[in-house]
Amino acid sequence: MTLKASQRSAIESFIVMDVMRAANAREAHGEDVLHLEVGQPSTRAPRKVLEAARDALTSQLLGYTDAFGVPHLKEAVARHYQSTYGVTIDPARIAVTTGSSGGFVLAFLSAFDVGDRVALASPGYPAYRNILMALGIDVVNINVGPETNYQPTPDLLADLKGDLDGLIIASPSNPTGTMIDAMGLKALAAYCNEQGIRLISDEIYHGITYEAAAHSMAEYAPDAFVVNSFSKYYAMTGWRLGWLIFPEPLARPIECLAQNLFISPPTLSQIAAISAFDCEEELNASVARYKINRDLLLEELPKAGFDKLSQAQGAFYIYADVSHLTDNSLEFCKDILNATGVAITPGVDFDPERGHHYVRFSFAGSTEDMRDAAARLYAFHQK
Repeated sequence: MTLKASQRSAIESFIVMDVMRAANAREAHGEDVLHLEVGQPSTRAPRKVLEAARDALTSQLLGYTDAFGVPHLKEAVARHYQSTYGVTIDPARIAVTTGSSGGFVLAFLSAFDVGDRVALASPGYPAYRNILMALGIDVVNINVGPETNYQPTPDLLADLKGDLDGLIIASPSNPTGTMIDAMGLKALAAYCNEQGIRLISDEIYHGITYEAAAHSMAEYAPDAFVVNSFSKYYAMTGWRLGWLIFPEPLARPIECLAQNLFISPPTLSQIAAISAFDCEEELNASVARYKINRDLLLEELPKAGFDKLSQAQGAFYIYADVSHLTDNSLEFCKDILNATGVAITPGVDFDPERGHHYVRFSFAGSTEDMRDAAARLYAFHQK
């Protein structure tokens, strides 16, 4: 007898991970690859973080912590919001999580029931959509484009059919790198408050901005969920650590979920991460490199045929309209990898409906790799 598999598990793959697997297979066969597909820093964690981890390994038990994390780390996060955004956050409203992914799971489970409707920008981070679908929550795509800087607006929300229970925003966003300014955040906060829509703000790329600093939704919507992570700005992807700021009435439900789903976040990562907030000089040097990479690609990609690009105000991504080059971004990216060794991500990962006409470039790597990739793409386009 064949046993069934659950319907909730029938979600799409995270395609960028498939692309990375193909790129790694190419490398394993001795061929070179330039990784512009994966969104992770190419630098190690900050020096003070590494030192704190080494000390903890030799001096501490590293057992379970409270489900919401160690108090000193939550207090450090709260100080960060006071100094960066001028917002006072009670550490009791902060849950340290297993990456930002743990924060999203806790937010979704505590705020929404099966059949609730949650809106998000398309193109957008695919894991939002896939986690929601696995939980039985209906996804409402907001088709955004350059006319709204690839971000949702109250007018776009008002045009959607049916009531909404939630809205996910990301500023800076993945895959476009675009941002919502202070007025835009205020307008979304006001609209969601009037309509009774639960707001979830993904802020994991805060710190990685180029022309203007990012604002936090915590400044404008005290009852919003705010998700952040040590993965991007703090260059700690593999440490699997993030945090969630949650509305006070949901404290106990979220704690019970965290206890049962995760027990506690990684203890070694928590202890080390307390030092991450004291590493701005080192971390900002990486941001300066990202800006050099961004500017280089914005200048060179049009020469290689990629001339319709997102603004990339933050994060380390450029989203490119390639409708004049292909109507199948998945095969297009495979062809580029095979012909040039440059790994990029097809837009169908971020936008199931229109993504076959888009690709994403990550410029988190070295400037030398960006320059080499641009030259290879130019040669590919000439052929």
